[in-house]
Amino acid sequence: MSESGYTHSGLLTTPQELKKKIGSPDLILIDTRPAEEFARGHIPGSIHFDLFGLSLIDTSPAPLRAFLSMMHHLFEMRGVELEKEVVFYEETSGMRAARGLWFLEYFGHAKVRVLDGGIAAWRQAGYPLTLETVAPSPAQWKTGERRELLATAEDVLDSLGKKNLTILDTRSDDEYLGRNIRAARGGAIPGAVHLEWTNNLDPMGRFKSPSELRQMYHRLGVTPDKEIITYCQGGYRAAHSYLALRTLGYPKVRNYLGSWREWGDRPDLPIEKPWEKK
Repeated sequence: MSESGYTHSGLLTTPQELKKKIGSPDLILIDTRPAEEFARGHIPGSIHFDLFGLSLIDTSPAPLRAFLSMMHHLFEMRGVELEKEVVFYEETSGMRAARGLWFLEYFGHAKVRVLDGGIAAWRQAGYPLTLETVAPSPAQWKTGERRELLATAEDVLDSLGKKNLTILDTRSDDEYLGRNIRAARGGAIPGAVHLEWTNNLDPMGRFKSPSELRQMYHRLGVTPDKEIITYCQGGYRAAHSYLALRTLGYPKVRNYLGSWREWGDRPDLPIEKPWEKK
């Protein structure tokens, strides 16, 4: 285990580690915050790419292929290459940055990280921001897609009832309990355990310590001997919990890309209403 206590500590980086690499031609630094926040100041050398809003609500084969091809192209246009390290950040250790990491891991990138604590941690360390922008140099690279990191609606349906698999609902309490319905139906995927993604973070917006994360997930039965499928509304918060579990060394974690926006809109898919159990 690493000195940080994370089994895969390389998925997170600190402001101090990142500062040493600023200006390196082998680094692609991606700011995933909204454009207006990027314009008010960002970490030197950053390229802007707000991933929010780029969602898929149909994970059947044709639309899934089209969506992933589009995402691959967008990363190419920002200069991402397999040989270069890519670091994502936002205000804290948030879902936008985590989703960027998930996409690149899915595409087979081996050197991708999230700045733990985001730009808030960078500021706290006393490091400067800039208004200068960097024009990315488009790149081309062939993906080595890791299908085992992605779950479709059919994958989730086939997994229901399996004892060696846990479905993790990362939405808010209001969504899980049907007080905030954001699809045609309210509810949850049958058998899912619920833990809102924000529980992964400490009050400073950094990931909690490995021991805290492990205890939290183990109490729910989310253990590394099982395959874990995470979901939320559109695959963003699910990517965050995917990252939390990956840092702990969980070997089989998948992000249900369509999440509740797809599942809740399909009347042919089963749901349960957790509030009726209480």
